[in-house]
Amino acid sequence: MIERLQTILKNAELSIMDAEDLKSIDDIRVKYLGKSGELTEILKGLNQVSADLRPQVGKVSNEIKNKIAELLDQKKEDLDSKVNQSAIPGWDPTLPGRKSVIGKMHPLMIVQKEIADIFKNLGFDVAEGPDLETDYYNFLALNFPPDHPARDAQDTFYVKNKVLRTHTSPIQVREMEKRKPPFKFIAPGRVYRNEAIDATHHHIFHQVEGFLVDEGIQFIHLKGVLDVFIKKFFGAEVKTRFRPSFFPFTEPSAEMDISCVFCKGQGCRICKQSGWVEMMGCGMIDPVVLKNCGINDEKWTGFAFGMGVERIALFKYGIDDIRLFYQNDIRFLNEF
Repeated sequence: MIERLQTILKNAELSIMDAEDLKSIDDIRVKYLGKSGELTEILKGLNQVSADLRPQVGKVSNEIKNKIAELLDQKKEDLDSKVNQSAIPGWDPTLPGRKSVIGKMHPLMIVQKEIADIFKNLGFDVAEGPDLETDYYNFLALNFPPDHPARDAQDTFYVKNKVLRTHTSPIQVREMEKRKPPFKFIAPGRVYRNEAIDATHHHIFHQVEGFLVDEGIQFIHLKGVLDVFIKKFFGAEVKTRFRPSFFPFTEPSAEMDISCVFCKGQGCRICKQSGWVEMMGCGMIDPVVLKNCGINDEKWTGFAFGMGVERIALFKYGIDDIRLFYQNDIRFLNEF
């Protein structure tokens, strides 16, 4: 009896699947669930089944009855939907579908990718790291003293016993800890600083860190790499210059300027009539940082640099307000 019930269910499922109109659905319902339907006849004959099998047969019969009814209702709903769609005025199912609007890369990601591609062509690998960092990787290993102003809560976002990284330099430490020189990497990523938002500052922005460690590396190698990058990104006519500066993790340190891309170095409002604009910080990796990473500073030397993606994007596209990158104005984003 159970096998017969299973056969009825299988045949009903196949019939429902092949049904092409509402009349077919009604015919199938009558055939299996009607007053003289196959399943109904079995339920009528339960009194002829032995008493010990009657509960099981009755249970399976009701389950199959409910299953067939559910399949019939679902098939009817599907057919009704198709009928309603075909009745819509002007609707032609033979017409090709409308293409979906494909999203575009954000201008900051466009610039970040261009930066990365240039350095990858120079042999640099790409490394990534966590946004939420420990004090050790964000400050201590990079030679920030305990009383450095950058550690203050007015400059840094603290999350319990960790910090939202204030630069992508922690990736430099993490990579140097697990690799043996020589190596060269760039580390793009989002960083966070507790700053007031205005036309030139934001508490969330993006950086591309770069570092290289090898034997015999000198400051001239750093200047050469960065000069090549600037000329490939902005054009061969753009000049570079380096000014002394200070960063805890590099010694000596420098700020790199480029000739103003707006006035071609002649002087304008953007460069404050100087003909130069600040582009990035850089320098030779401090021996203390190399020692913290387990690298022999007597054998190996290296350089590091860090640039703001937003700043480069401002100069590349002639934008005067960094906040435009974060307002999600589709009119602005569609320009790129």
